[in-house]
Amino acid sequence: MRKEVQQYVQAKPILQKFIREQPRWYRQLARQPGDLQSFELAALHYYQQTIPHKVEKITSTLEMASFMLHILRSMRQND
Repeated sequence: MRKEVQQYVQAKPILQKFIREQPRWYRQLARQPGDLQSFELAALHYYQQTIPHKVEKITSTLEMASFMLHILRSMRQND
């Protein structure tokens, strides 16, 4: 693997972890260093760190909080 690609991967812990779990990317980057952007995108998808994943997680959290608030209000009204 090229030195600059190796340094880029070592600078980001999430990429280091991903390349250890998915060794095919090590071979892929050694053969085609230009696939670095695809590698990083694959890592973000694998760990669900893309913007749509984050929005979905926030939405889910807000829905749960809203549900809990609704339950608390209904409990107060029953007392």
